[in-house]
Amino acid sequence: MKITALRSDKIYEEIIQAAPDEKLELYRERMMRPFLNKWNIQQIPFRSSEPNGFDVIMMNNFMNIAPSDITSEISEPLAAISSEAFWQQCHEAVTASLSTFVQDGIELSVSEYLYTILLGDKNSPTLQMNEGICGDGGIPGYIIANLSPDAYTLPRMQSVLAHECNHNVRYQHIQWDPHVTLGEMIVSEGLAESFATALYGEDLLGPWVAKTNMETLNNVIKPKMKDQLHVTGFDQINPYLFGDELAKMQNFTPVGMPYAAGYACGYHLIQYYLNKTGIPITKATITPASVILAETKEFWNEDTLFHR
Repeated sequence: MKITALRSDKIYEEIIQAAPDEKLELYRERMMRPFLNKWNIQQIPFRSSEPNGFDVIMMNNFMNIAPSDITSEISEPLAAISSEAFWQQCHEAVTASLSTFVQDGIELSVSEYLYTILLGDKNSPTLQMNEGICGDGGIPGYIIANLSPDAYTLPRMQSVLAHECNHNVRYQHIQWDPHVTLGEMIVSEGLAESFATALYGEDLLGPWVAKTNMETLNNVIKPKMKDQLHVTGFDQINPYLFGDELAKMQNFTPVGMPYAAGYACGYHLIQYYLNKTGIPITKATITPASVILAETKEFWNEDTLFHR
């Protein structure tokens, strides 16, 4: 198994020194091109054929520092991700996460992994909702974490990488369906966060779970979500998964859901499943959502108590 870090800190330093008219293409080539296969799978154009059209740069700028803003003014957040110790911690998180599956006898069909850490735009509404940290690991072999470095986000870096590694492993075993259901999405997110807490503890729960209290989960989220697990299409799924605020930003119809409702619900659903069955999180990770949902029907009608 080969695990490679794309040292974004070195690339940011290079772009800082570049002329203003060179920054965008330098960022595209140095930071985005190594993930070209991922963008192709996700059907995100590497370079738009139209001026200001959607491509990897526009997608990047939704949450991360834009190439044009990579100047000496980002020196403070850049310093936070530039130490050898920081990258060693990241490498240990990715290595430990993937090795946990191998040690439990779960085969990984992907042998090479590339990961990086991108500096988030602290003014991005999406990143602000996530308390300055999030990740992307759904395409096997590729892991990206995004953060605005501070006292809250930096201690959660390893946990977020573990979360994304879990997605990486799941979708080596579960065939991605273009008509993916809400049920699969909440199971997937619940598995990923449960795996992260199994490795790094519930004290480092991501905000997508920690910000939901049990009253909201039991009285708002579960009653509305339990009959929608079959829905497909991101216009239908995203409002339940991410909540109304992000749904409005994406021009989707709100459904009365708080922030990251599907993530919080998925986490507690998987905790229920693991406690009921005794199945280890590694094996649960490669279990079809239909099996997990069939085993957890009682979850939807019982009050969940946070078990920390």
